[in-house]
Amino acid sequence: MAKRLKVSIITVTYNSARTIRDTIASVLCQTYPDIEYIVVDGASADNTVDILRQDEDKFGGRMRWLSEKDRGIYDAMNKGIRMATGDVVGILNSDDFFTADNVIEQMVKAFDDNTVDATYGDIHFIRDGHPEKCIRYYSSHRFSPRWLRFGFMPAHPSFYARREVFERAGLYKTDYKIGADYEMMVRLFCVHKIKAAYQPLDFVTMRTGGTSTAGLRSKLQLIKDDVRACRENGIYTNAAMICVKFLYKIFELRI
Repeated sequence: MAKRLKVSIITVTYNSARTIRDTIASVLCQTYPDIEYIVVDGASADNTVDILRQDEDKFGGRMRWLSEKDRGIYDAMNKGIRMATGDVVGILNSDDFFTADNVIEQMVKAFDDNTVDATYGDIHFIRDGHPEKCIRYYSSHRFSPRWLRFGFMPAHPSFYARREVFERAGLYKTDYKIGADYEMMVRLFCVHKIKAAYQPLDFVTMRTGGTSTAGLRSKLQLIKDDVRACRENGIYTNAAMICVKFLYKIFELRI
C-alpha cells in the first residue's frame, strides 16, 4: 500500500480578522486526515492573532502559527514553506476558502503517480458577501508552459507541489511586488521542467479585490513583473505579449 502523503497548507495573514475564520473553517472541514496547517502572520494590528489562538485547539496539534514582522507576502510564504514538514505544499490565501470539503482528498490523488512533481486545477471568484454567485471562473485546463510567455499560468491558489520541488528550485523571490508567484511558475516549468498534472477540480473560492486583482496600477506592476520574470529565466516576452492574458480574462467573466 502506498504511503499516505502529508499535506502542508500555508496561509499568510495581515489584518485578516474579517475573513480568516472562513479560511480556517474550510481547512478544518477537509475530509483528508493528514493535513498540517501553517499560518504566518505579519504582526497584525487587528484581532487576527486572537482568532488564531481561539481556533488552534480545534486542529488537535495539526496547526502551527507565528506572528512577526516580515518583508511582504512572499517573504511570509517562504517562512511557511520552511516551516512545512509535509510531503506536498500549497498556499491558501487569508481571504479565500476551499470550495468543497474534499478538495485536498481529491488533490492528493495526482501524486499517486510518483513521477508527478505538482498538480493544479481551477478556482472561481466571488464578490465579498455574495458567495453563491460566481463572477469569474479561472480554469487552468488549457495551460501549457509555452503560454507562460503570454502571462498565462496555472491558478496559483490551486497549485500544490512536492516539498522537494521547492528545496530543489528555491523559494519565492521577495523583491517582486506582485508577480513572484508567476516568476515561480516560470522557473519551475521552464527552467526545472517539472512534471505537473491538471485536475478538473474547483479548488478555491476567491474574493475579488486582492493584491493581484485590484486596480490599473496593480495591473501595470504585474505586467512589469511578468516581463522581468520571463527575462530572468531566459524566456522571451514583452509587455504586448503579456497583455494577451487580460483579453482572455474577458471570456472567463460570468456577470
